Amino acid sequence: MSKEFDVVVIGAGPGGYIAAIRAAQLGKSVACIENWKNPAGNLKLGGTCLNVGCIPSKALLASSEEFENVLHHLGDHGINVGDVKLDLSKMLARKEGIVEKMTKGIEFLFRKNKITWLKGHGKFTGKTDAGVQIEVSGEAETETVTAKNVIIATGSKARHLPGIPVDNRLVADNEGALSFDAVPKKLAVIGAGVIGLELGSVWRRLGADVTVLEALPAFLGACDESLAKEAAKQFKKQGLDIHLGVKIGEVKTTDSSVSVAYTDKDGNAQTLDADRLIVSIGRVPNTDNLGLEAIGLKTDERGFVPVDDHCATSVANVYAIGDVVRGPMLAHKAEDEGVLVAEIIDGQKPHIDYNCIPWVIYTEPEIAWVGKTEQQLKAEGREIKTGQFPMMANGRALGIGKADGFVKMIADAKTDELLGCHIIAANASDLIAEAVVAMEFKAASEDIGRICHPHPSLSEVMREAALAVDKRALNM
Repeated sequence: MSKEFDVVVIGAGPGGYIAAIRAAQLGKSVACIENWKNPAGNLKLGGTCLNVGCIPSKALLASSEEFENVLHHLGDHGINVGDVKLDLSKMLARKEGIVEKMTKGIEFLFRKNKITWLKGHGKFTGKTDAGVQIEVSGEAETETVTAKNVIIATGSKARHLPGIPVDNRLVADNEGALSFDAVPKKLAVIGAGVIGLELGSVWRRLGADVTVLEALPAFLGACDESLAKEAAKQFKKQGLDIHLGVKIGEVKTTDSSVSVAYTDKDGNAQTLDADRLIVSIGRVPNTDNLGLEAIGLKTDERGFVPVDDHCATSVANVYAIGDVVRGPMLAHKAEDEGVLVAEIIDGQKPHIDYNCIPWVIYTEPEIAWVGKTEQQLKAEGREIKTGQFPMMANGRALGIGKADGFVKMIADAKTDELLGCHIIAANASDLIAEAVVAMEFKAASEDIGRICHPHPSLSEVMREAALAVDKRALNM
């Protein structure tokens, strides 16, 4: 007789493990299926985000920023340092230590919440009166479990270019780019999105000459234009060589180098020679060998599992969340959907406002935004007013030596409701949370302008930008 659970979650990434924990908190019997293995062959929870995505990349971004600060910025503080050496193996070991701590933490949370970890690959085999049948194969004997409710949280994987094999040594996706055994002298990056810019920044700070090739004609097209323009200026100043509007041709490899043929925006044939290549052209949903057809489900033309506004599929009691469904491929979006579905299964009526989900790029300066851009609002014919305040006028930013960038607020011209906030600045990932709260509560820009902010702090720039919406910034 197969094991029966109230909820079975397929995938233990940010969406899956959070869904499992929330369902367990609500008194459900819960199992989570996961078969991800690290390079050492050990099964790990946490999915791409914790193992080869968000967490390790932010660890390397922090380490590489410290290295660059010692080399180029400590002197501004009157601190003179000589004979600086990079110990890359120790830096990578620190990253792995953080990953190990986080994944072990999820194992602890599973035990604490009495969640069963089914170690293997989950595949639908059918439905019975008792529930959905899922075959789990992998570590132990193949077994079939029965679930009253199923949450598909299988995430995504890196999209690869056709005809360009990724060996994660010379040609890498996000996994290999986190573990180069040496700093490349010359690094090529295909794709100027979040992953390309973050990982390109890591290796540039550590000494690589980085060239980024982007097919789209506009830089950071999802951003507000003012942010994208400022970001392009900052990255150019830092030494990232970004080429837009290119068409990638043949990629050739030798034992120790990569050559990328491409056509530039003016139609000229070019060749880029490098020691390493990072391919970061987006991600595709993980729906391979899930057996969706066994329960009457199929993916759309792009490989996503179709769901409604509440993450329900067309099959009763089967839900899907995170990167495997529509919407932005963001870990925190997946987490919120995991909580939403667990609470729906419990009979509650939760809601997600997707317009209030923030985006972050962890470069230096950081880039973060929530809500709509000025261009989107103007295209909709919305009457708006904007306020912008520079970091260079903020005492805290000057004190920590991070005065690049600005905060921009957008509000409705008549009602003053906050419609968007766009930040390029140090700690933008933290600053944006204030705007998210404001927008969830339908606040006006004046509401932020009237809240007392600590002085000196970077958060004062949020207040000044809100005040600037009505042309009453105090320090400009």
